[in-house]
Amino acid sequence: DTSEREPTYRMKLQISISKHHRHQTPSTTMTTVDGEAPPMMALSSIKSINTSIKKEDEFRTYSITDTSERVIQHYKDMRTNQTVEFYNRMEKKYSFENGAYRRLMTIDEAFVELENYIDASDPDMDLPNLLHLLQTAEGIRNAGHPDWLQLVGLLHDVGKIMFLWGDGADGQDGYSPKGKQWALGGDTWVVGCRIPNEAVVFPEFNPLNPDMSNSQYNTKYGMYEPNCGLDDLKFAWGHDEYMYRMLVANDCSIPREGLDMVRYHSAYPWHDKGAYRHLMKPDDYERIKWVQLFNKFDLYTKDGNNELRGEKMKEQLWPYYLGLLEKYGLGGKLKW
Repeated sequence: DTSEREPTYRMKLQISISKHHRHQTPSTTMTTVDGEAPPMMALSSIKSINTSIKKEDEFRTYSITDTSERVIQHYKDMRTNQTVEFYNRMEKKYSFENGAYRRLMTIDEAFVELENYIDASDPDMDLPNLLHLLQTAEGIRNAGHPDWLQLVGLLHDVGKIMFLWGDGADGQDGYSPKGKQWALGGDTWVVGCRIPNEAVVFPEFNPLNPDMSNSQYNTKYGMYEPNCGLDDLKFAWGHDEYMYRMLVANDCSIPREGLDMVRYHSAYPWHDKGAYRHLMKPDDYERIKWVQLFNKFDLYTKDGNNELRGEKMKEQLWPYYLGLLEKYGLGGKLKW
């Protein structure tokens, strides 16, 4: 158990989930054995995790002239269709309220479904999503981070399982890289206020969004109050929000820092470009650091030559992660 090697990460977690909160947000208090806050590794010190032959400045390069046509079309569709109305409709469709769910299955069964899913929005890798999840988890594990963070690495993209219940009309066709996936993956931004041109990829598509012609939504604050806080914001609907809600609905014991990583890792305008500071509460500035830490592993462990499937996964990796799933309350059949 890696927790034996990580005394500074030992935590006491107290999670209370309000059934009446719109976003079902857990509140968490955390202390370490010595009474100090968990250490935050300097972001500049973990660049060596890059396992790809690509240089770091070659990741996430988006331009009309150099980016693949499928990725450009993905973001054009995303910017055109991701609105407040669409978010509200998906929130209702994928609700877990009053015991609702779409299917019962184990994480193992979900991975079987995801084995052939390829993300149409990712310019850095044309490989099944399961391989990326294993690469991320193993990168975190090899860096000596706690087991709950390793588990987040394994699970962070599993929300793309929405393709089982979606279709191309709602941007959730995950059966083909040519399918419409604008509500499964891609950088998310806050709907319900002005889309920041300086913080999103392909800002030339922003005028295509219907909300940007609505005076209720096209201003700096839009439908939000100043400094309302991260949990009151509606980011473009995708696998992040769905998976966060799924984990909460199944009463997992992953700490809030881990749940934030799941929920906000695609929000690049926020955690990478500095947007939406006028909507953040003071404690959101600490929360963003954890998402930024996770993002380094999410991004720089994408490696087509880093093969973790086959016998190695079956005999070495999967038994280890099955143990983590049990430890954090995600063993057996879960609500999806």
